[in-house]
Amino acid sequence: MARIKLTYIGGGSTRAPGTVAALIERGASFQGSEIVLVDLDPGRLDTVRRLAVRMAAAKGIDLRVAATTDRQAGLRDADAVLTSFRPGGFEARILDERLPLRHGVIGQETQGPGGFFMALRSIAVMRSIVADIERLAPSALLINYTNPVNIVSEAVTHHTDLRTISLCEGPLTFPAGVVREAGLDPGRLDAVLIGLNHTGWTVRHEYDGADVMPLIEDAAEHRRREPSDRPRADRMLGLAATMGALPSAYLDYFYFREEALAEALAAPTTRAEDIQAEVAGYWRHYEEQAAAQDPVLDPARSRGGILELELAIDVLDAIVNDTGATWPVNVPNRGSVPGFPDDLVVELPAVVDRRGATPIPQPPLPPQVRGLIEMLGEYQALTARAAWDGDRRDAIVALTSHPLVGSLSLAERLYDEMAAAHRAHLPDRLLA
Repeated sequence: MARIKLTYIGGGSTRAPGTVAALIERGASFQGSEIVLVDLDPGRLDTVRRLAVRMAAAKGIDLRVAATTDRQAGLRDADAVLTSFRPGGFEARILDERLPLRHGVIGQETQGPGGFFMALRSIAVMRSIVADIERLAPSALLINYTNPVNIVSEAVTHHTDLRTISLCEGPLTFPAGVVREAGLDPGRLDAVLIGLNHTGWTVRHEYDGADVMPLIEDAAEHRRREPSDRPRADRMLGLAATMGALPSAYLDYFYFREEALAEALAAPTTRAEDIQAEVAGYWRHYEEQAAAQDPVLDPARSRGGILELELAIDVLDAIVNDTGATWPVNVPNRGSVPGFPDDLVVELPAVVDRRGATPIPQPPLPPQVRGLIEMLGEYQALTARAAWDGDRRDAIVALTSHPLVGSLSLAERLYDEMAAAHRAHLPDRLLA
């Protein structure tokens, strides 16, 4: 059991209550620790603080919880820093999802032009956070949840010596989702998904010790004859059966771009607009529970922080308590995934202990899927460089390289319109 100071940047976000609840649920691993919640909104910070204090007291966990809008004060002498923030809020995400559709390009939070502009905004903030950590808590471990996870991590790993790991639950949930759609029990699946965050494939996929793909092929053929009322799920089953591996769900945007674009254009609202409509209800629920004697978050009325699957807390536990558990992480490749640059951030399983995350070497991605992931890897590196210290030209080059764009004239039109819309959250060098 380790006593640590954890600084949570984004501690007033809609996701924060669930993350804090997960930490308290695993409270025996963090007895005597201090959590400092940092955010720009003092009211929401106080709600999360009161909720955490009540939860810890109800479970008998020795945990000190503080909240501040002063990031530098919150970071001083931290042992670990968790970052999960969204520059521009859901309003900026709505622009990321809406504006590309005007140009016939998929609008999405982490993929395509939307993901590109989220990377520019997120990295602009992360630069200043990293500088603060280097000055105020140079020995701290940085755990990043901020999207796009892979591009943010790519930028940070090339510009600091801080220990850093970026995380996403996708490698655990995506293979399980495909086999569930096939009518199988995810608990009987042993799968390893590798590649880039949100765009990976399984290189092992065993069901009760045998290759799951014949079962996937049968299910895909059945869906082909009798489609369900979930076209995307049907497509992903078909993709898995054709390619011979289980895909990340976000690959739908690349292998079925016409269908995905048509569905987005036909939808009355975007995903961000749907979430934004629920935000007020989330905070009413959090306020109610912050006043309860034994607070319990209702999954239907809260966002993120699934208690049985909160990877940031599990990874932090593995590091500070030296458990040697295996978890999926986003870290520099260092030869672990054949065919990708050593310094490119990849997503793969790692042994996690007090030394950090040690990647477990993997077989190469199958040739039929590797090409797209390699293209996305080059885009990832170009975007990270442009976001960190590049200019408008560097950014347009990076956006042009994205497989969903692939046209200089289109990239220029997209860039200028979206940069103007997001100018409040972008550095001047990207606007010149």
